[in-house]
Amino acid sequence: MGSYEVAHVDEIDEISDGRWPRRTVRSHFGISSFGVNAWVGHEPGDRIISEHEETGPLGQEELYLVQSGRARFELDGTSVDAPAGTFVFARPDARRTAFAEEPNTTIVVIGGRPGEAYEPTGFEFWAPLVPLYEAGAYAEAADRGRKLVEAHPEFPMLLYNVACCESLAGRTADALEHLRLAIQGSDRFRSLAAEDPDLGVVRDAPGFNELVARPGAR
Repeated sequence: MGSYEVAHVDEIDEISDGRWPRRTVRSHFGISSFGVNAWVGHEPGDRIISEHEETGPLGQEELYLVQSGRARFELDGTSVDAPAGTFVFARPDARRTAFAEEPNTTIVVIGGRPGEAYEPTGFEFWAPLVPLYEAGAYAEAADRGRKLVEAHPEFPMLLYNVACCESLAGRTADALEHLRLAIQGSDRFRSLAAEDPDLGVVRDAPGFNELVARPGAR
C-alpha cells in the first residue's frame, strides 16, 4: 500500500440493506482514525439518511456534506434545503433524517464521538442484516452474523449485535460468548449490555453479571 489512494465516489462499492444504499468509503480506504461513508438517494423522494438520534453510549457528532444532487434535511422537525456543497452539522441529540430532492443525490457523512478516539465499528458489514433484526428473524440474523464475525473479528460491534440476536433467539451460551468477546474488544459495550433489553434472556444466566461488572467492582 502506498502513502495515498485516490477513488471517485462511483468507484467505491455500494451496498444496501434494501432501504438506504451507501458507498463504503471508510472500509474502501481502510480508514481507522474517523468514520466516513457516503449515502445515496437514487430517485427524488428516497430517504437517504434514516431518522435517528446519536444519543447513548455510542452517540457521535455527525457532519454531512451534500456531494451531489440536492437533499432536504429534517432536523428536530425543521426542514432544511441542502443543494450540492451544503454542510449540515448535527450534535448527538439532534433528531435528523434526509431525503433526495434530485436523482442520484449523494451525502458524505463523517462522524465521531466527542472527546474519544475513534473506534471503527464495522456497521457497513452489519447493515444488510438490520431488516432481519427488525423483522424479528433473530435466528437468521445470528447465523449470518456469525459468518460476519468470522470474517471481521476486529469489530466488537459485530460481536455485540450477534450476541443480541442470539439472546433474542434463545441461544444463551452463544450470546454470552460473543458478548464476552465484544466487551474484551471494547469496554464501552460493558455498560451498554447492562441495560440492553435485547439481552434480557441472558441477564439471569450464570456469568452475565461478571461480564458487565466494572473492573474492580467484582
